[in-house]
Amino acid sequence: MDLALFYYLLLGFAVLMYVVLDGFDLGLGILYPWFRSEGERDHMMRSISHVWDGNETWLVFGGVVLFAAFPAAYAGILSTMYTPIIIMLIGLIFRGVAFEYRFKSHRSKPWWDKSFFLGSTVATFCQGAILGAVVQGVEAGQQGALDWLTPFSVFTGFALMVAYALLACCYLVMKSRGPIMARSAHLGRKLVLTIMAILVIVSLWTLYANTEVRARWLDGINFLLLLPLPLLSALLGWLLYRDLDGEPHETRPFWLAVGLFILGFAGLVVGLFPYLIPHQLTLWQASAPDSSLKFLLPGILIFLPLICAYTLWGYRIFSGKVEDFEEGY
Repeated sequence: MDLALFYYLLLGFAVLMYVVLDGFDLGLGILYPWFRSEGERDHMMRSISHVWDGNETWLVFGGVVLFAAFPAAYAGILSTMYTPIIIMLIGLIFRGVAFEYRFKSHRSKPWWDKSFFLGSTVATFCQGAILGAVVQGVEAGQQGALDWLTPFSVFTGFALMVAYALLACCYLVMKSRGPIMARSAHLGRKLVLTIMAILVIVSLWTLYANTEVRARWLDGINFLLLLPLPLLSALLGWLLYRDLDGEPHETRPFWLAVGLFILGFAGLVVGLFPYLIPHQLTLWQASAPDSSLKFLLPGILIFLPLICAYTLWGYRIFSGKVEDFEEGY
């Protein structure tokens, strides 16, 4: 296989793993205002206490792959996105500190709750805005500090907040019982309708604003070949809405929500391939020399299976519901 294409697929895998795994615990912070009692928030925190920091491994792994395998894209994106990336990192720092201190505090616990909510919200919005700015097209090194902040990137920032909140609702349905489970399912049904509308708006907006994406989807018979992606997304959205009704299914909603993320990500990759920076750099133009890609390969082949293995092991060990928020599983 072409090594540049291999690392492109590997980068996509790392980004998808991060979005799915860190998405639901960032979403829990976004949902905080809808769960006001201390016991409910303790339960939510306990449900992710074993995985929240490990989930961020994929963010680091994706950054390393981008830096080592596609240095031109790394330099181009970061030189334009320093502001939202720094704000995102500050949000993640506040969130991590709040997570650790909240378990050990009493009088200051409300302040750490606010910090956890704000850190999660700010970090998620910045991630969505970065994605929107990249999809829209960035002029690497030629933009001001706030030129990434466009109507489209602002919309995608809020869209990702809704998507993470939906994933968190489905996670809580899987991890809780009683009132928390019922409230999560109720919120999740509203968010399903919202996210399906957002997917339609973002798709049409992208087709209108990006001529290359429009050509990829609409030229010739491409539309017929790619039609299964939006049809499957609509089907998963309907199934998810149905499964969150009444007595919600415990585990299926989470996997349906993950399926929506995968289909949305697949649609994005189909539209942008082979570009890493739309209109500027393809994956082959941005890739490092073959000698560097070969040098990285042994480390990738050793550490990627290890990361996957301990991730699966951690989720397997802590599977099931949180029965007591003071004791955990």
